[in-house]
Amino acid sequence: MDSNLNPRELLERLYYAAVRRAQPSETLKDFLPAPPKGRTLVLGAGKAAGAMAYAMEATWPSDAPMSGLVVTRYRHTPPRPQGLSDRIEVIEASHPVPDQASYEAAVRMLALTDGLTEDDQVVCLMSGGGSALLTLPIEGMDLAEKQRINQALLECGADIREINCVRKHISRIKGGLLATACHPARVITLAISDVPGDDVSVIASGPTVGDASTCADALVVLEKYDISVPDAVREALEAGRLETPKLNDPRFSKNEVRLIATPQQALGAAAVEAKRLGLDVRILGDDIEGESRVVGMEHAAMARAFMKNSSANRTPLLLLSGGETTVTVNMSVKEGPRGRGGRAGEFCLGLVAGLREEANVWALAADTDGIDGVEGNAGAFVCPDTLARARDAKLSLSDFLERNDSYGYFSELSDLFVTGPTHTNVNDFRAILIL
Repeated sequence: MDSNLNPRELLERLYYAAVRRAQPSETLKDFLPAPPKGRTLVLGAGKAAGAMAYAMEATWPSDAPMSGLVVTRYRHTPPRPQGLSDRIEVIEASHPVPDQASYEAAVRMLALTDGLTEDDQVVCLMSGGGSALLTLPIEGMDLAEKQRINQALLECGADIREINCVRKHISRIKGGLLATACHPARVITLAISDVPGDDVSVIASGPTVGDASTCADALVVLEKYDISVPDAVREALEAGRLETPKLNDPRFSKNEVRLIATPQQALGAAAVEAKRLGLDVRILGDDIEGESRVVGMEHAAMARAFMKNSSANRTPLLLLSGGETTVTVNMSVKEGPRGRGGRAGEFCLGLVAGLREEANVWALAADTDGIDGVEGNAGAFVCPDTLARARDAKLSLSDFLERNDSYGYFSELSDLFVTGPTHTNVNDFRAILIL
C-alpha cells in the first residue's frame, strides 16, 4: 500500500475514482444518437441532468437543430463551460420531496412534446432523483397530497422499487407516460443507473419505458406500509383506471435505452485504483439492499471474520460495495433531532456498532451524488477509534441510532465526509479498508 497516503485519504481517493467514472462529461458522448431528419428535443430529470445536458451540448453538431429542458436538484447545476451554447435550458427543483418547481417542470416538459412527428427524435437524459424532480399528480390529486404520500414512502422503509411503483401509478408523466406523449417521435433514453440491477423502469420511475408493475402492486405497497391515499385514488387503483403503459405497448417500438454509467462500473474504477495502490480488493456487490444499519453490521462481521482468520503478513484488504439500502425512520422519538442523515450515515452507525473498536479497520460510506439524505454531507468516515472518541464525548451510539441521527453523531466527531454536489449519481459507495 502507498505509504504516503493515510487511510482516510486513500478512501477518499477511491470515492473520487468511482465518481469520475460516472461523470457525463466522460461517458455521454459515446452513446449519442445521430441527428434525425427532423429536430431533436432534449428532456431530462435527475441529479445528473445538468451535467448530462452540458455534455450533450458540448458534443452535438452545431448545425443540427436541438432544443430542450432538463430539471435537476437545487444547487446541483454545474458551472456552464465557457463558450457552450444554451440550447438546453436547465432548471432546478426540490429533492427528495417535490415542490412547485417540480410540478412546473413536468407541465413544461409535456407541453414541449406537442407537435412531434416521425421525423423527430427525443433524447431523454435520466438519472437518480428524477422521480421527485419531475412531478405531475394524477387528476384530482393536488401537490400537497402527493408530497405527503412521497414523504411517507421515504420514511417507512420501503425499497426503491416499492416507492417508485406507487409513484408511477399516481402520476401523469412517470411509468412510460412521458414517452407515450412523445409518440410518434423516436425516444432515445440516456440513463445513469442508481438502482440495484440497473432496472431502467425504476430509474427516475421510468418515464420513458414500459412498466411491468400494476395498480394492484401499488395497492399492496400502500397496504404493507399502512400509507393512506384519498378514497377516490384508492377506488381508481382498485378499478385499474390508473394503469401504466406496459412493455409491449406499440408506442415504445422505436424507442431505445442506453446506460451511460452504472454502479458496477463505478466500483470497478475504484477497484482498479485500489489495486494500483497495492491493495487486495473484493467487490461484494453493486446491488446490496436492506436496512442500512443491518447492512453495516453485516459488513462489520465480514471485516471481523477476516481479521480473525488472516495472517500477520497479509496484503491490506479493501471491501467495496454499492446498492441502495433503506432507512426506516423511528417516528416514536419524542426528544432530540430525528432523521438527520441518510443511508450512508446509518450504514456507518451500524458498522461502528458491529466493529466494536476493531483495530486497523477504516471505512467510508457516501452517496455518489454528494448528498446523504437532506444534509450537506456525502457520508461519513469510520475509524478504529470512532467508538472510543464518541464515548469520551459522551455520545451514546444507541441514542443516535434510535433517532436515526447519523449526521449528528459523525458531526460531533468531525468525521463527516463533505464533497458538495458531484453532478452524477450511481448510488451508494462503501469501502472498508482492513490494514
